[in-house]
Amino acid sequence: MASAPAIPASIDRLRVGTPQGDSGLLARTGEGYLFGYHADAPRSAEISLLMPQRPEQYVSRELHPIFQMNLPEGYVLERLRQRLAKATSMDPMLLLALTGREAAIGRVHVQAPAGLVEAFAPGEGDGRGERLSQILAWDGAEDLFEELAPRYLFRTGVSGVQPKLLVPEAREPDGKVSVATVDLIVKSGGADYPGLAVNEFVCMSIARRAGIPVPEFHLSDNRQLFVMRRFDRTADGQALGFEEMAVLMARGAAQKYEGSYEQVARFVSLFCSPDRRLASLAQLFDQVALSCILGNGDAHLKNFGVLYGDPTSEDVWLAPAYDLVNTTAYIAEDSLALTLGGSKSFFASRVHLMDFAGRCQVGDPRGRILGLLAAVEAGMAAHAGLLAEAPVVRAGLRGAFEQFASGFVS
Repeated sequence: MASAPAIPASIDRLRVGTPQGDSGLLARTGEGYLFGYHADAPRSAEISLLMPQRPEQYVSRELHPIFQMNLPEGYVLERLRQRLAKATSMDPMLLLALTGREAAIGRVHVQAPAGLVEAFAPGEGDGRGERLSQILAWDGAEDLFEELAPRYLFRTGVSGVQPKLLVPEAREPDGKVSVATVDLIVKSGGADYPGLAVNEFVCMSIARRAGIPVPEFHLSDNRQLFVMRRFDRTADGQALGFEEMAVLMARGAAQKYEGSYEQVARFVSLFCSPDRRLASLAQLFDQVALSCILGNGDAHLKNFGVLYGDPTSEDVWLAPAYDLVNTTAYIAEDSLALTLGGSKSFFASRVHLMDFAGRCQVGDPRGRILGLLAAVEAGMAAHAGLLAEAPVVRAGLRGAFEQFASGFVS
């Protein structure tokens, strides 16, 4: 009988790579973390727009932001704690080794020590995947999300407090899935946030109606799951670079609520390519304004990011809108996640958006906001039936919309 894979007492070194080749080595010391590029690493294997290739190591007291970006939070982190509790102590390097492999969001991945994943998740990665049509039509007695979690917990390299999983998508019988490596981000609201899947579906539908770029998304027939195709892959399955604003600002995940939307605009200007800058800034304005109208108090630094194909190509653009929800349905007195004009007040945002438009080089901000208000009203009407099934969400959205519109439309 074969012996069980050995579980390392601790992980102090991880090999780091990208689709363009091996990048370097991440190491933990008694004083912090070091990342150094291999001497022969190609420039196209640079891991972050903030970390160009150089002979010196990058030193950080905490895990570098690009590695923190996809570490699990909330539900996934707690489930991992439960799975690992009896076997080993959990730390950032172990979490990165388990969840930062090829499936992680973006193009940076780490190589887990031999046998590590098999020790904790035997049989993971059997290639089976799940059909989108079956996820959406699930009507079994068991909670589908709880059934999927044990299978895909250790490949979920995506952050966020909400229960979510990265699930490989299997081909439909008609062959509609173009590549075998496509992943679905499957989210569940759980008992703490009733109607959350409906909430996100309606808010994302409104964003799409308003002309804001969004990934492909779906709502399950039982209204319990919000499913989105990941947006950091090309049509042929190639990984795109993705970096959140927290990474670009050299901030850790714990600092995601620190900063302002004006700072986000400045970093969009700094990092987006000249030929994409104005479109990215206009999109940013629309996303921030829509969050103000929808009562979205969770538009923090991790919910904005940029995409690029190759760090040396100088082709960088703002990522589509994602994680867009009405939070006042659950926290009546919620506020903006970041400051706008020095304030986090939804009410005051009606005024501060006018100045923010200048930061985003947007003309006729009033006209743009009136267009967003029309999209919200039309979206709520179009999904009146869905919202009737989630009265808490309906009340939250309607209240946020009316508060904003009452002082803006005259």
